[in-house]
Amino acid sequence: MTTLRVIALIGAAFTLAACGADGEPVQPTLNANVGVSSSGAYVGGGVGLHKGPVSVFLGI
Repeated sequence: MTTLRVIALIGAAFTLAACGADGEPVQPTLNANVGVSSSGAYVGGGVGLHKGPVSVFLGI
């Protein structure tokens, strides 16, 4: 249950920063990867925010 709360808190922070509730809106970055190797296919990606000297990136 604690992990779910942390994920919800991070999601709320991304939402507030992206909509500009605390100042200028911040454009989020998105990264998506799809690959095929001899051992199979894989999918990965992530989303990030950059504002001043602070960067937050959440990837899977």
